[in-house]
This record gives sequence, C-alpha cells and structure tokens, in this order.
Amino acid sequence: MTGWSSRAVHADAEVPRAAGAVSPPIVQSSTFAADSAQEFTERALERRGSGFYTRYGNPNHAQVASVLADLEGAETAMVFASGMATITTAVLALVRSGDHVVAQQRHYGGVPSLLLNLLPKFGVHCTQVDQTDTEAFAAAMRPETRLVLVESPSNPLLDITDLRAVSALARDAGALTIADNTFATPVNSRPLAFGADLVWHSATKYLGGHSDLSAGVLAGPADVLDRVWDTAIITGAVLGPVDAWLLLRGLRTLPLRVRQHNSNGLALAHAMRAHPAVAAVHYPGLPDHPAHGVAAAQMDGYGGVVSVELAGGYDAADRFIDGLRLARRAASLGSVETLVVHPATMWQAILRPDQLGDAAMSPGLVRVSAGIEDTDDLVDDVIRSLDALPG
Repeated sequence: MTGWSSRAVHADAEVPRAAGAVSPPIVQSSTFAADSAQEFTERALERRGSGFYTRYGNPNHAQVASVLADLEGAETAMVFASGMATITTAVLALVRSGDHVVAQQRHYGGVPSLLLNLLPKFGVHCTQVDQTDTEAFAAAMRPETRLVLVESPSNPLLDITDLRAVSALARDAGALTIADNTFATPVNSRPLAFGADLVWHSATKYLGGHSDLSAGVLAGPADVLDRVWDTAIITGAVLGPVDAWLLLRGLRTLPLRVRQHNSNGLALAHAMRAHPAVAAVHYPGLPDHPAHGVAAAQMDGYGGVVSVELAGGYDAADRFIDGLRLARRAASLGSVETLVVHPATMWQAILRPDQLGDAAMSPGLVRVSAGIEDTDDLVDDVIRSLDALPG
C-alpha cells in the first residue's frame, strides 16, 4: 500500500483481533493469563508485548503502534499516556549524569521545562540554540552530547528546522536526533526520512484529532525503543485501552482531516496577513516565510496552525479571541474544531519569566489551530473579529 488513507486504515491488518471484528475491540484488561510457566516467562520478558500486563503492553497499544510505525516509516513504535510522558521517558532513558543535550530555543513549553528545570537535577545539562541556524547546532555540540531535540514547525511561532542538516550534524557527533512531529503529522512530514533517529508526537493533537483523549507516540529503531521501553515500565506512563482505541479511530481519518487542516491554515494565513490590525503572520506555507524553501523541501503540506501577532498587543489579542464565534479559547490544537490560545498566558504556567522570553512570544501573539470547518466560514469569522478591533 502506498496511499496515506489506505495505510491509515489497513496498516494494522496483521495485528490479531477478535474473529470477524471489523472494528477492533477494546481490550479492557489489566493482566493476561498464560497457559504455562514457560509462556508466562516469555511474555514477561517480551519488550513492547501485548499479552502480559497492560503496563508492559496491550492489544490496543499494538494496533496503534503498528499504524504509526507504518505512517512514519519506522521499524516500530510505542505509546504513552501523553506527549510529555513520551519525551520525558525517552530522554530519561537515553541520558545519564554528565551527559549533554542540544535543543532549539523554540519548543512547546513543556520541553524546555523538562530540559532546563528537571534534567539538571540529575546532572544532565542542555544548550539551547536558534533552530533556524544550523551552524548554531554544530557549535553547541560537545563530546558528551547524547541527544539533539528538534521540533519543526515549532510551537508557537512555526519556525522551521533543517531536519536533514541537523540530523547529519548529530550523527557525526555520535548523538541521537529526536524530532517532535506533532505539528506536521506524518502526512505532511516524516523526519526519519531526513535522518532523525526517533520521532515523537503529542497524539492528543492531530493524531487523535477530536479533543477526547490524551496520548503520546514514539517511533524509531527497535533497539533504541527497547532502551526506552525498559524505562517506560518504570515510569509507568501507560496509555489506557480506551484512549488507545480512540487514538486508533482518530488515525483512520488522519489523512482526510490533515488535507482540510492544510487548506484552512493556508487560507487563514493569507487572509490575516492582509489585515491592518495584524503586525505579522507566522506560517511556513507563505512564500515570504524566512524558511519557506526549507519547509517546502521537507513538507508535503503546512498544517492548520497559524500564529498571528496583533498590532494592538495583549488587549487586541484578548479582544480578537473574545470576538471569534467558531473558535474556542482552549489549550491544545489539531482537533476537528478550531482552537485559539494566547501563548504568553499559557506558557507562564510552564516556564520562568526568563525562559518565557527565550520562546520569543510577544503579548500580542495568538495561536490559531484551524479545525476542519468550511474554509469560507473560518475566514469570515476571523476577518469579522479583526475588523471589530479598535483602529
């Protein structure tokens, strides 16, 4: 199979399910019986299994992992209770005291909080760099660098990282590259194809797509995921069977939804950039985006997230969000409904003021996550709210 929709629907066909069940059942069991001592031992020792104990794996986990591995072009995948559980477990599994991590300055706020506030307690330190400057990654590498963390497009300003160039630098330095593909999804970009070693998602967002679950996914080589799994069964950030089932259901329609997200995101970016109340629009699909060429080379679509800076600052941002009728003021993104958030307010709960400044979020910045509503309706709603702002 080569088509995205066919793969999303059928990539888990070889994963066992109840006979005749078109929709895989929810396996709501915390533990699984074995017929012999030998079988029990084999199941207990199997990494990423599905028939021993749900913290070690579940049939619903196996189905999701099969589809995600296929879509990302990975050898295997595993699931977690959230995106932050995913990246926290992966990083803890792959570093030890004295190691060093290189990461870009602009990431979802939880990631720099992990790197700057948690890891130093365990003797692991991080250098943050401008993700648009490949040479900055090279200059930050040390002999003890073990991981390079990237996110492209970044949250919330949609900066673009040259995945191929940065992954090559990391490999030459003996470090692993972990790419956050939450904003792009595998439909729009596949970091492993550009040299990244691991790819992760907050599956709460586009992969689930309906604002009804919390989940995370990590995909990559089996030998590396074996190391992560050994830590995962200790941290215990296990995805429940119901959420795994919901995630699988969301994946079935991912290619269809992403096409509409892409269309709506591009339309909103063009419409907002022409409005006098707007100081700047951040969207990699715009030809004048500073890294549009890099984005075009490593993306098949530019996603549904658009960040807009309003000329009137904080008050204008607040009024703009209040004036929207179709969008909801809510955290998260990537769902069927349009969600809008004021990043400078939300990130205050995650980062210290000095770290918040590093994320380059102006008081007037608004992140719009376009849903799958009709394009004309979304554009009309946004323009009407912008028109109502004080001139």
